[in-house]
Amino acid sequence: MGNLDSPPTVGNELSEYQGEFTTAQNVVETHDPIIFEELCTINTMEDLYLESNNITYLGFKVSLAMGARFAPSYANVFMGLNIRNYQTVLAFIFAIEEINRNPDLLPNITLGFHIIDTCSNEERVIAGMFDILSGGTIPVPNFSCCILNNVVGVVDGISSKNTILLARLLGMYRIPQVSCSSLDVILSDKLQFPAFYRTVPSDDLQCAAIVHLLKYFHWTWVGLFVSDDESGLKISQMLQKDFAKNEICVAFLEFLPLKDYIDETRRPQIAKNINSTNVIIVYGDRNYMFSLQLQLFLFPIPEKVWIISSQWDITFGSDLYFLSLQPFNGSLAFALYKTPIPNFEKFTQGIRPDLYPKDIFIDNVWFWVFQCKWKKNASDPEKCTGKEKLQYDDLTSYSYIIYNAVYALAHALHSMYSSNPKKQSDGHYFKSWKLHKYLKNLYFTNNAGSEVFFDDNGNMPLKFEILNWIVYPNDTLDGIKVGNFDPQHAYHNFTIHESLIRWSSAFNQTPHSTCSETCLPGYRKSPKVGHPTCCHDCIPCLEGEISNQTDMEECIKCPENQWSNTKRDMCVYKIIIYLSYEEPLGTSLVLISIIFFFLTCFVSLLFTKYRKTPIVKANNQDLSYILLFSLKTCFLCNLLFIGHPIQVTCILRQTIFGVTFSISLSSILAKTITVIIAFNVTKPASKLRNWMRSRVPNLVVFVCSLFQMTICAGWLGTSPPFPYYNMEDEIGMIIAQCNEGSALGFYCVLGFTGILSCVCFIIAFFARNLPNSFNEAKFITFSMLVFCSVWISFVPAYLSTKGKYVVAVEIFAIQASSMALLGCIFIPKCYIILVKPECNTRNFVKKMNCIILK
Repeated sequence: MGNLDSPPTVGNELSEYQGEFTTAQNVVETHDPIIFEELCTINTMEDLYLESNNITYLGFKVSLAMGARFAPSYANVFMGLNIRNYQTVLAFIFAIEEINRNPDLLPNITLGFHIIDTCSNEERVIAGMFDILSGGTIPVPNFSCCILNNVVGVVDGISSKNTILLARLLGMYRIPQVSCSSLDVILSDKLQFPAFYRTVPSDDLQCAAIVHLLKYFHWTWVGLFVSDDESGLKISQMLQKDFAKNEICVAFLEFLPLKDYIDETRRPQIAKNINSTNVIIVYGDRNYMFSLQLQLFLFPIPEKVWIISSQWDITFGSDLYFLSLQPFNGSLAFALYKTPIPNFEKFTQGIRPDLYPKDIFIDNVWFWVFQCKWKKNASDPEKCTGKEKLQYDDLTSYSYIIYNAVYALAHALHSMYSSNPKKQSDGHYFKSWKLHKYLKNLYFTNNAGSEVFFDDNGNMPLKFEILNWIVYPNDTLDGIKVGNFDPQHAYHNFTIHESLIRWSSAFNQTPHSTCSETCLPGYRKSPKVGHPTCCHDCIPCLEGEISNQTDMEECIKCPENQWSNTKRDMCVYKIIIYLSYEEPLGTSLVLISIIFFFLTCFVSLLFTKYRKTPIVKANNQDLSYILLFSLKTCFLCNLLFIGHPIQVTCILRQTIFGVTFSISLSSILAKTITVIIAFNVTKPASKLRNWMRSRVPNLVVFVCSLFQMTICAGWLGTSPPFPYYNMEDEIGMIIAQCNEGSALGFYCVLGFTGILSCVCFIIAFFARNLPNSFNEAKFITFSMLVFCSVWISFVPAYLSTKGKYVVAVEIFAIQASSMALLGCIFIPKCYIILVKPECNTRNFVKKMNCIILK
């Protein structure tokens, strides 16, 4: 559209004249042609001239055009005029008169006005504007047909559709337009509407306020009614886009026709849709509410929470559009911020038809409000007394907004003349397009103490109030302020006092509106296939995961050292488990180990006491004592496996176990070798005779034990065992156990022990058929068979067991193998010593006259 600071190029510019000028004009929109049909058909544009007697004319006048709402409701067709709408017209007049009386604002300049009724007709909007621009009885675009006022700007209060139409026309002429009603977001586009301003915020701010309200109450399943026009379509798209970003779903979307019935085939479906949710948003002006209220009248539904946009402009305490207000009890409505205008109430109470004879509306106002007629005939029984005064129980927000609009143009005009005082004496050269520079930089404080300015898009970021609608039994409506939305605050711009809200009696508490039940802590949301994103199932969190808030998308995994509780709503520290002395299994293993330790001690004492008897001497006393000592150590080393692992126990238990078992097995190997030497030494010319008195058996024990010690030393020197917490094997528990460090070292220790046991078994197996005088090989064979069976079974059991039972398996293997050695090698000899002493003689031992195990 070009630069606003340059003149418009639309053919011939409007002519300018000195002399008497008509005053500012005000386009008044009626939303019900039935009531104002007489005005729209009989009165011409010139007849709708309204001028205050208080205006003074000093030098020349500047035109100020305005379009303000003057819209009786549907109910007023039968019940009369809505006096609140007339108040907005009076606010416009009051602002002009107040400016004209102010010596500091626009000195030597008088503002006037002219009201044009458009009757909600686009043709009349255009005709009215051409009448202002052309100034003749027959409007001619781009030409001045008679003496014409300088037009400062246009202040409109008509519908969005007509406002946009007007903005396109005035944009070509760069004539400033200040709207008091249209929130349409498209009007913020300065490329399309370079001359447009408004003293109300745009729709995107109200959409943001609605989203904040829904998020505060966690309402994620809402219905949406919008007007069936281009504005309603844009609003529905904008809301759905904002809802999608905030995980709010639209249960249904319905378009309301303008002052028309909803198609009968749609009504049952709309009723079903309304019942599908507890929260319904109604976005659009009151012209579209007739079809909705008729729907609610024909299809009564349980009370819902209606969220109502500010475009409804409903006046509390008066008869409105609705056949019944009860369905809207407890609802929430947005209203534009309003501040009482100083002295305005006093001004309205002083309004009388005789003071404003050219006001064509005032007679109708007096008739509907006071049921009297303002006539000169004194004998007329319906004649007004002249003492009537208009009273207002509440001030509408539009009065305050129109008041700001008039003052905005006045301050911009004042700034323009203040910047170049010489032009005040040459006002006929005034160009309205020059006013944009000052409107864009406008900033002042009005008489109500509020700051007035336009943002970069020409919008005034006015605050929204949130009202709670309360419908009384007599079907009257009242509104309580329960919160506000202030777009000027970056943080905490939304506040609401929930304790002040009185919900409908249908709700015992704050209403809920979700597609699915709320997922409690311990559960997560799982989307339903084929349903909107707000519809979900509640799935319990897995073990080790929690959800500590409602409606969580994903469960939170607990830290490594924590686990979820039974409700899956809190992470608790894992229980540290180990094979302890206090538990039954640990106690049992300790008792068994101690019992067999003392049993081994008893055998040692018995062998010591009867060391000179043949049965003891025949079994190599030194090797027997070494074997008994190693077995006692094996039984005691089990105690190192029980209890909380520490560094010392982790190092000692496997090394002591490995070394003592190697000593035991090497002693048995030496015994077996001794048996073989003893058998072969009796043969003639045997070379083994020289080995009988040698230290060969002891050397076998020493070498085998030393080799095992070397393996253990290398293991401990490279990667020794250490205590650690195993958090993987047991769900929800921490296993305190010893990490073997080097697996190779551990398996070498076990492997060497296994090799010794296999060698012992093989040698003893081949020596089992020696003469009965040397039948100890049979007992060694059987003991090693049990020993090998135990450790072969140990391997799969050890690998398949987890937790503290791994330790129990190893202890059991040590105990079982040790008991096999003790029982198979020493118990038969103890039996002879204690039970068969007659067999414990040299001759009996040689000849084996006794059957030992008989």
